[in-house]
Amino acid sequence: MSAARAQGLRNAFAARNIGRGDGEDVRLMTTTKYILAAAALAALPGVASAQRAPQQRPELFEALVRCRSVTEESARLQCFDAAAAALDAAAERREVVVVDRAQVRESRRRLFGLALPRLPIFGGGGDDDEDDADEIDHVEGVVASASQNGNGQWIVRLQDGATWVQTDNNSLALRPRAGQPVVVNRGVMGSYMMRVNRQPGIRVRRSI
Repeated sequence: MSAARAQGLRNAFAARNIGRGDGEDVRLMTTTKYILAAAALAALPGVASAQRAPQQRPELFEALVRCRSVTEESARLQCFDAAAAALDAAAERREVVVVDRAQVRESRRRLFGLALPRLPIFGGGGDDDEDDADEIDHVEGVVASASQNGNGQWIVRLQDGATWVQTDNNSLALRPRAGQPVVVNRGVMGSYMMRVNRQPGIRVRRSI
């Protein structure tokens, strides 16, 4: 569902609201809230591509969408009310989580370097162009601590909790110290290169 179609739904409900009482006004606002939440869910890369691919969508979402096909006005509003209530209850039970594109991108950033499942929540299994647009190719961080393992390779822990372990034998001229900036870039064939305090990069993998 595009943003324009979501706005159209908002306008349609607003037009029908003229002359209604306060009780119906509150109910209408609640219903519209969940319609727009569903629209935001549909706009996510993985979910939007699922509309083009034979991928099953959540039944709660489908129930809300089906209300659009109800032609009689009061019956359609009742349908939206029931679907919104079911969606609200599922959200309260943590059975359904609605996230926007910015939250998906932030999740990708926090999980950068870890192997992610091919799930719509991470943009997996969708349109390649849309996935590429949201792809994280590097992250920046700050050193929390650093140590060396038995092979003399660096183990660098960042302030955001991520831990990166050196996989090559390149040396750093200066020991990484707490507070220094770090940039980790995605390389080829699933590899990653880390630069600490603007020193030449070392090859790393993320362990945590």
